[in-house]
Amino acid sequence: MQRTFTLVAILLSAFELVWGQTPANPASDTLVLKDGERLIGHLTRATDTQVIFKSDLAVEVTVKSSDVTELHSSAKLAVIPKAAKGEKMRRRDVVASTPQGTISATGEAITVTQANGQTQSVPVANTERVLDTGTFEKDIARAPGIFDDWSGTATAGLSLVEATQSSRNYTTGISLMRTVPPENWLEKRSRTEIDFTSTYGEVTQPGSPTLKTDIFHASAQQDEYFSGSLYGFGQAMFDHNFSQGLDLQQSYSGGIGWTAISNGISTLDLKAGLSYERQQFANAPELDLIGSTFSENYTHKFHRGWTLAEELDVSPAWNKTRALLANGNITFTMPVYKRLNFTTSVIDSFLNDPAPGFKRNSFQFTSGISYTLK
Repeated sequence: MQRTFTLVAILLSAFELVWGQTPANPASDTLVLKDGERLIGHLTRATDTQVIFKSDLAVEVTVKSSDVTELHSSAKLAVIPKAAKGEKMRRRDVVASTPQGTISATGEAITVTQANGQTQSVPVANTERVLDTGTFEKDIARAPGIFDDWSGTATAGLSLVEATQSSRNYTTGISLMRTVPPENWLEKRSRTEIDFTSTYGEVTQPGSPTLKTDIFHASAQQDEYFSGSLYGFGQAMFDHNFSQGLDLQQSYSGGIGWTAISNGISTLDLKAGLSYERQQFANAPELDLIGSTFSENYTHKFHRGWTLAEELDVSPAWNKTRALLANGNITFTMPVYKRLNFTTSVIDSFLNDPAPGFKRNSFQFTSGISYTLK
């Protein structure tokens, strides 16, 4: 029995030595401000104007770079320099010119001690941002895969009525965008956009024919940038609109685009190109159209995350001038809770030469809940 107790005691002692010790915390960073306040924690990120620091008390603070007198970090960080005024850097130039290592900084300069022991000083005013090396490798140094860096929203709406008349209306939508590289301070290389919207509804009443609404729109666009604001684009669109007698409209276009405004709050894109369209109607012969396409796309971000997006496309045909096409939409998005938003949209589709017996305009007003994918 005594041997058993001795063995148990030895095992408990070994367990305490191996498992009972508190793991050592990684070395903390130190931030000293002009007023003498000293913060211990970890640097989250920094730019030429602000430093975001998470203290050991799990409180994240943002301070002006000019208020910092000292910053010391033993973690490996990447100090990214700014591009020349009025220009944006290419990803490969950022990778080549960014020193990485531990840093020591004042309000005027950041000194980087690299793995080989060499030091490099970067003025704070010439610093684009400071990131940990893991984030730098993942988001900037590594070329993104085809499934990386997608963002967008998914929207759904529903309306049900049960009375003498019964009606059901469903709206769905998904909008995806991928910009390479995703950072807006780097020179863009490409942009991919995928959109799909659908509206379906039925109104039924005993002794009367069923009234149906069936509309969908799908599009994909690829942009390749020649410069920071000029790009070439290729686009494919597919439309079906039961309300206009349109079984299927296929549209393929390409041309030149120009980002006229891009300031972080507002964005305005203008595009012009050539297009081929095939229209298949329910009660009319098919049409093959060669023409032009002109479009503009505007977005604006308001206070508290509210967003307004507006788009207008006009496609005149050369070989049949009556077959003018136009589409316009306005979408307003209001944040509700975390990634959930309330979305209201107005969509108008115009066919100047619809199938016999159908109106030229198809107007939709929809609202629903959308989820931000990223």
